[in-house]
Amino acid sequence: MHFLPGVASPLRKADDTELDWVVVRENSEGEYAGLGGRNLGGRGPGGEVAVQTALFTEVGCERIMRFAFDLARTRAHKKVSSVTKSNAQQYGMVLWDDVFKRVAADYPDVRTESVLVDAMSAKFVLKPEDLSVVVASNLNADILSDLGSALAGSLGLAASANLIPSAASPACASRSTAPPRTSRARAWPTGSARSAARP
Repeated sequence: MHFLPGVASPLRKADDTELDWVVVRENSEGEYAGLGGRNLGGRGPGGEVAVQTALFTEVGCERIMRFAFDLARTRAHKKVSSVTKSNAQQYGMVLWDDVFKRVAADYPDVRTESVLVDAMSAKFVLKPEDLSVVVASNLNADILSDLGSALAGSLGLAASANLIPSAASPACASRSTAPPRTSRARAWPTGSARSAARP
């Protein structure tokens, strides 16, 4: 989230504090893996059951976390904040936490913290100057990146990209801005232009 001069933000401290952080989103597994299904609909009204399963792999967690730590090393504020919900999701998010601790040991020059997603949402609003690189699962980063973009002035301003960490170029630059406005034949290309300029 890069706060641009002249763009109004709902954060009062955006006027006199430099705010600039990156949300790194694991985008190939996690809560959006598409595992689960709807069953037992034949039982009649009220009998159907839906199961939605999150998929966390050690390899996937480590890949995105190393990307986040490498990115943090390039920034003035060398810090990675891991977003978790291991107090309630005792399998996938505990694996996430364990991998974060292990990967962090390889980056002694980078400060770290592990924050519950609820508290991180509050931190985006109350103490954003303490953020540099935020790494989160698919669902958590999806929500937090939209929150950060809104705090920076608009979802249409934030740069966004789907990156393949091992590749030299992005898979695609992307930013979902305002689906309710799609029928108005208007575009605000700032986010797209910034995405292409800052892969």
